[in-house]
Amino acid sequence: MSEDRLVAETPQPRTRKSLGRDLRRLGIHAGDLVLMYSSLSSLGWVAGGAPAVVLALLDVMGPDGTLVVPTQTGDNSDPREWSRPPVPEDWWPVIRAEMPAYDPATTPTRGMGRIAECLRTWPGACRSAHPQVSFAALGRIAEEVTRSHPFDDGLGEASPLGLLYRLDAKVLLLGVGYDSATALHLAEYRVPGMPRGQFGAAALVAGSRRWITYSDVEHLDSDELFPSIGEAYEGAYPVSIGLVGSAEARLLPMRSLVDFGTHWISARLATHSSETPL
Repeated sequence: MSEDRLVAETPQPRTRKSLGRDLRRLGIHAGDLVLMYSSLSSLGWVAGGAPAVVLALLDVMGPDGTLVVPTQTGDNSDPREWSRPPVPEDWWPVIRAEMPAYDPATTPTRGMGRIAECLRTWPGACRSAHPQVSFAALGRIAEEVTRSHPFDDGLGEASPLGLLYRLDAKVLLLGVGYDSATALHLAEYRVPGMPRGQFGAAALVAGSRRWITYSDVEHLDSDELFPSIGEAYEGAYPVSIGLVGSAEARLLPMRSLVDFGTHWISARLATHSSETPL
């Protein structure tokens, strides 16, 4: 959205203080562990932009809180999988040989939004080592959250998502829908019989660039299925819904959402044959 349109559609400037008040009303407290998915433009015009949003969250969560965001880098992937746009097959070996390795300190996010990218570069932020589905964290247990992130099963039990589940994190959907909630991918690893595949990326291994291949679940279409899971979840469990700035925001427990998603996916798979897409 253009700056002109943001100004025109925002009745009053959103500020660090006003956003903090909204976040408290939504249910975020000092000491919370929050996994956030966000859209800056949805908040309206914010004085200070993405840094003001991060500061508002830090104000509310305090020194004992920890804020986590996805910092995925989906463009660091095997070119044979690319479709928007595809590239000629004779380019594939060159790309695999020359793609710069994912570096937690320097590789920018892709498609995660300006707030996530801002937090990635924040002083004291930590970032996990997966070359495609990393997370960044800021706060008291940031290093613990991002310390371990194996290549295989990048959103599974041994990933930061698995740890956030065990630590009973909250999920904050700030101006985005359930289609953005990659936390639900953790549910896929808990469903028996999910198809698996081999994937590739450029990574740093023992300090050297390598093209690696790793094994992972072939993830479901989150744009299509996750909103349905979210709608069903809200029909069964309470979710805190309110405005943060101009954005509709949701705050809910990750553990409950993932458990519900696991049962939902399992039930759907049970009603579809192997020849019929989920």
